[in-house]
Amino acid sequence: MSEKERVQDLEKTARSLRRSVIEMLEAAKSGHPGGSLSAVDILSVLYFHEMRIDPLNPAWPDRDRFVLSKGHAAPALYAALAHRGFFPKDELLTLRQMGSRLQGHPDMAGVPGVDMSTGSLGQGLSVAVGMALAGKMDGKTYRVHALLGDGEINEGMIWEAAMAAAHYKVDNLVAILDNNGLQIDGPNAAVMNMEPLSDKWRAFGWHVELVDGHDMKALLDVLRKLRQTQGKPGLIIARTVKGKGVSFMENKAEWHGVAPNKEQAGKALRELSGSRDTHDTHDTHDTHETRETHETHDTHDTHDTHDTHDTHDTHETLREGGFPL
Repeated sequence: MSEKERVQDLEKTARSLRRSVIEMLEAAKSGHPGGSLSAVDILSVLYFHEMRIDPLNPAWPDRDRFVLSKGHAAPALYAALAHRGFFPKDELLTLRQMGSRLQGHPDMAGVPGVDMSTGSLGQGLSVAVGMALAGKMDGKTYRVHALLGDGEINEGMIWEAAMAAAHYKVDNLVAILDNNGLQIDGPNAAVMNMEPLSDKWRAFGWHVELVDGHDMKALLDVLRKLRQTQGKPGLIIARTVKGKGVSFMENKAEWHGVAPNKEQAGKALRELSGSRDTHDTHDTHDTHETRETHETHDTHDTHDTHDTHDTHDTHETLREGGFPL
């Protein structure tokens, strides 16, 4: 698969995930659309290309880890997991319902593929640092990714974790900042101005890259680059749009935690539907993600060995270049 084809494939995946997010939230009558939609492209790249994971063996010890520190964006994570084959896509419509394992925030005890229960903002990065440090101590080669909200980084615990990550040189950790500029109370700059972000994180000892968080090629390139970075944790500041993909939700703080009604959901789904797209774009992952794909990891624990998927090209191919996030 060429780089252009890979990007197009991931863009189709993202549109499918966004449609699922809208459908879930409309069915649940509650939830968080804005920050879920802004994170979809990042999650598409991680779950459908970057991370070594096995939907048939979610607890595989050598898998890459992911921590959704901004746990209220659970709909986007659930959509990625379901489309990737961790559980049936039909289950997405049970979001927030009594008896459903798809709670309003991720629950590692109940949902296959969820590596950490989150929702109390500020705590996810500390967990991710611990995971990355444990991997180093155990001689493992897995990588850890943590997705942070830009309002979330108002929390002091984030900066304690940032210091610890740099101190222990956990270069197997990549934090991704969903920098959509808005939080529940309004613009970040008005609530608690955190700029200059890059300078702050670099001062804390991190390797920092900035990208357009909706540019698939830029995300692919920066993650490739950070795999080669040594001695420092990596931070990607991903400039995103809250409510991305739905015109009446974009850049509006009021869509932080309000679900669309039936009419609004219908309009959103029409905007997100392309002539070539179907809701089942990635059904092949449900049936073709076999255990044989991953058994080689016991003896060849590298990113190259995890890449046998027909629809999403290999890490081996990705290693040919580099770019910042």
